[in-house]
Amino acid sequence: MAYRYGNREQINLFPESIEQYVSEEDPVRAYDAFIDALDIEELGIKLNEHAVGPPPYDPIAMLKILVYGYSYGWRSSRKLERALNHNVSFMWLGGGLKPDFKTINTFRSDNKQALKNTLKLCARMCIKLDLIDGNTLFVDGGKFRANAGNSQTKSKDAWKKMMVGVQKRIDQLIDECERVDLYETESLVKMQKELRSKKKLKSKIDELIGEIKQEKAINGTDPDCKIMRGRQGSHAGYNSQAVVDEAHGLLASLEAVDQVTDHHQMEQQINNAEENLGKLCENGCADAGYHDIDALKPLMEDNKKIIVPSNKQALKNPKEEPFGKQAFIYNPEKDTYACPVGEELYRSSQAKGRNKIAYRMKRESACKICKHYGQCTTAKRGRTIYRMVNEETKQELEKLYKSKVGQEIYAKRKMKVELPFGHIKRNLGAGTFLLRGLEGVNAELGILGSCFNIARMITLLGGVRPMVAKMKEIRVYAG
Repeated sequence: MAYRYGNREQINLFPESIEQYVSEEDPVRAYDAFIDALDIEELGIKLNEHAVGPPPYDPIAMLKILVYGYSYGWRSSRKLERALNHNVSFMWLGGGLKPDFKTINTFRSDNKQALKNTLKLCARMCIKLDLIDGNTLFVDGGKFRANAGNSQTKSKDAWKKMMVGVQKRIDQLIDECERVDLYETESLVKMQKELRSKKKLKSKIDELIGEIKQEKAINGTDPDCKIMRGRQGSHAGYNSQAVVDEAHGLLASLEAVDQVTDHHQMEQQINNAEENLGKLCENGCADAGYHDIDALKPLMEDNKKIIVPSNKQALKNPKEEPFGKQAFIYNPEKDTYACPVGEELYRSSQAKGRNKIAYRMKRESACKICKHYGQCTTAKRGRTIYRMVNEETKQELEKLYKSKVGQEIYAKRKMKVELPFGHIKRNLGAGTFLLRGLEGVNAELGILGSCFNIARMITLLGGVRPMVAKMKEIRVYAG
């Protein structure tokens, strides 16, 4: 049987154009149509066809290259440059443009806010396409590594100690420069170069010391990142907050914060998602890491159903203590608690700055003569019960979580909210950020979140061709 052989020198009568190399079902056409459907000025990129000087690359084409590159897992500007010279889909997307890696990197650095807004406009596009309902939103956090090392995170005292060593070296270099200039025994240029480097380092350390509050540590490479503890150990990183819609698991918001825990994030992230969608949600759901009464109360006051279990409720088999708080009955009229044997506990005090109120026995001897003394309490002053200032809100949250509706919504949480993080970290290979600082990190998350949504949109809309057709029908405005 004869084989089929290729011929690199074959000449065609009519040379094929770049358009003919990309089929109608190639996913690159979906990314191309998606960017074309966005309002570039509302995105934050200003177009000026009459600017003087050397003509820059088309910003729309540059944005397409970045978004499509991130969807491949190619985030490095050098990899993107190489793809524009060797990958047919990238050649088609750029229309034959071949910017070098410096140009790509500069565009990304100069348009961070616009890149972040990409996800915002994508979410609004999904609202128009009925792919996002915006009624029930799931919130979750994921740790991403920063473009910085752990060893560069130092306390104020450590930076001051380093400053002493740098200053000492600067003094030595100044003396050596004077000696070399006088006797010309060594290279003065080399010493002056090191001197400039040390002075620059000293200036940077001065700035870092000024930013440190109290005794907190700060990273010298990326001052915005913090030491985050995760399953793979502790690393300099960011806490990324995702808000996912219930309907199809699409991202409504994705933002990085420099707070280590999730306790105070629920309200902010729900507000971010509502702003992106231009619509108020009805239900909000998160895991026990977001259980903070003071942070959740404003959402409850907005008539939203908030399903967030307490730490105790999150346990599979919580152990009920016989003399736990549940055994004491609160009397709202008298503002007292009744213990299991009928003795009353009165409001005692509230610590300054704390949201708990202490209730103690009016008669200290009541506990000592009680048959349950030793089991209920061993304190000399008798039993103390703590009631939160927002106890009613706490009880309402616990009741809502236990309800049938609450359990149904919470059961969907893992299926919806874990998928974006898995796709971004594993499929797109973006467990570590390339850019530094909150602004840069959120720019990358804006692209990564859009890549996740676009991949889902292709499936939900029935393929590349139907999606391209839908993109031509709509135009998105942010504002």
